[in-house]
Amino acid sequence: MLTLDDALRITEAARRTATENNWNVVIAVVDDGGHLISLQRMDGTQKGSVRVAEQKARTAIMFKRPTRAFEDMVLQGRPVMMTMPDVICLEGGLPLIRDGVYVGAIGVSGVRSSEDGIVAAQGASVVAKT
Repeated sequence: MLTLDDALRITEAARRTATENNWNVVIAVVDDGGHLISLQRMDGTQKGSVRVAEQKARTAIMFKRPTRAFEDMVLQGRPVMMTMPDVICLEGGLPLIRDGVYVGAIGVSGVRSSEDGIVAAQGASVVAKT
């Protein structure tokens, strides 16, 4: 189970990385059912990134894979992946796995998708350490 304290630690680690790189992002953390636990929008981040970050997190947990996998499929010539319901094909969403169990996900949006992925990975690393 992913607790609020877990979600806040994940968010803080991600926010620290974003701040160090001067990236304004939204960080969303969801539980194993895709329900929002924590959301932070850094000052200056476009408001549209709120929904994108949430959807990245939901995609990552519902399909138990990084959202980059979907982006890669599209880039490799499978645009049909963009028509899947409730899937966002942009890097920046990662499932959170503790002791082999999918406990939630993090989604980040606000800068280039590869940069969103860096921020998300830093947040996800918190769960790997517990």
